Amino acid sequence: MVVHAYYPLGETRVEREALALRDRGVEVDVVCLRKPGQPREDVIDGVAVYRVPISRRKGSGILMQSLEYLKFFILALGRVTSLHLRRRYVVVQVHNLPDFLVFTALVPRLMGARVILDLHDLMPEFYTERFGRGMNSPEVRLIRVQEWISCKFADHIITVTDLWRQALIERGQPGHKITVVMNVADERAFNPSVVPDQTLRPRNGFQLIYHGNIDQRYGLDLAVQAIDRVRRELPDVHLTVHGGGEYRQVIEAMIERAKLRDHVEISREFVPTPVLAKRIKAADLGIVPYRDGVFTGAILPTKLMEYAALGLPVIAARTPTISRFFDDSMVEFFTPGDADELANCISRLYRDRDRLADLARNISTFTRQWSWRRQRAEYVHLVDRLTVAARRSSRRAMVPRGGMQ
Repeated sequence: MVVHAYYPLGETRVEREALALRDRGVEVDVVCLRKPGQPREDVIDGVAVYRVPISRRKGSGILMQSLEYLKFFILALGRVTSLHLRRRYVVVQVHNLPDFLVFTALVPRLMGARVILDLHDLMPEFYTERFGRGMNSPEVRLIRVQEWISCKFADHIITVTDLWRQALIERGQPGHKITVVMNVADERAFNPSVVPDQTLRPRNGFQLIYHGNIDQRYGLDLAVQAIDRVRRELPDVHLTVHGGGEYRQVIEAMIERAKLRDHVEISREFVPTPVLAKRIKAADLGIVPYRDGVFTGAILPTKLMEYAALGLPVIAARTPTISRFFDDSMVEFFTPGDADELANCISRLYRDRDRLADLARNISTFTRQWSWRRQRAEYVHLVDRLTVAARRSSRRAMVPRGGMQ
């Protein structure tokens, strides 16, 4: 596997897929970024990790981000090539962003390996929303070209929702070449049997929680505004945020200006997944305040699926993708971007504990239908099929012309 992220904490999807293959008896190597002080090579839970000497620099601008991608591509290409000559990979899986990292598998592919491109996000939509460009702008058209070429190079494509799959089909990729493996909650930590440790509850009162990346498009500023609107009528309301990101300083400044430190806390400690799951379980309500953009509106938030797995009631933005998988009996919806409506939802659920209990009971419907156990089986089956195809191709290549000797 190749990923422009840290392993295992940078992309939990990569870790889950790697461990699923490990449990299947597959030897898995991961080529990834390297933080200062980390070893070049490591073994974590039976997965071999090979780090290239590049650290991630979020919020560095388009040019610096592009140079970072290019530098990682060059170093990862060299590392994958050298490892393949020693290890002879049967399958190479490359995770985006960016899409063109798939060409780090050039030498293995030329030597018979099968290549998977795992599209966590679609780059044209991501770039359009993050940098305010139109889908028909010259830059986005260029990104769509590299996406198309990257997908054509891969033997198979994985993506995270059927909406992304349909978008790829409309852009010229054959449907039989695309498999959906959703980013549903990992039942090892996020499951109803997790017993809440009340000592992890930060304080008494009505506890709200948000975890994950802090970015403008994820709407945490709307949640802060909503808390500011309800704190006088609900003096014991409190929002705890676990996460970081380039928008964190903006949120912290909002909290200071509104004098909300008694009601909103951004945790600075690293929280291991099992502890995070307990803190989620101990909360009264989860918040998923995403905005509705060309990219964000098509995301099915992992945090929402983790709340669902733990039976936590949720207030969520009514984006197209969220409302495709969840209905009004499962979550409390508000209009994306509307802080007043979000505040009303908080106030309503604070007073209506029967509705809160109904949401907690009904949201688990999602997990029963879309479990990681099912997604994992689909993923492992795909890798098995590609492995068989690669080995058959290799055996045919070894047979001299004229038949067996």
